[in-house]
Amino acid sequence: MALSSNPWQALWSRLPAPLQNKYYLTLVVFFFILVFLDKHSLWTQWRLHRAQQRLEDDRTFYQEKIKEAREEAEDFEGTKEKFAREHYYMKRPNEDVFIIQGEKE
Repeated sequence: MALSSNPWQALWSRLPAPLQNKYYLTLVVFFFILVFLDKHSLWTQWRLHRAQQRLEDDRTFYQEKIKEAREEAEDFEGTKEKFAREHYYMKRPNEDVFIIQGEKE
């Protein structure tokens, strides 16, 4: 049993015909590196796009919350006494406060 002088030759001969072309093989390796291993790979770009979408969703959510808080602050300025009575059960001297809670659905 004779061993071939080049151990890679046996592996090379088993490759399909297009992959035996060294230029085609170089292109395949190059694209593999670009798509999977590079720091700007498709996987990285997809993750960054997903993170960007989450951040944009968070931004719109917090803009809505800011808008609601501003509206609540405007309402609060006009109804400080009502707010204090409802939330902190404050009362004037010589006044009785009765708390009536409705049914929760």
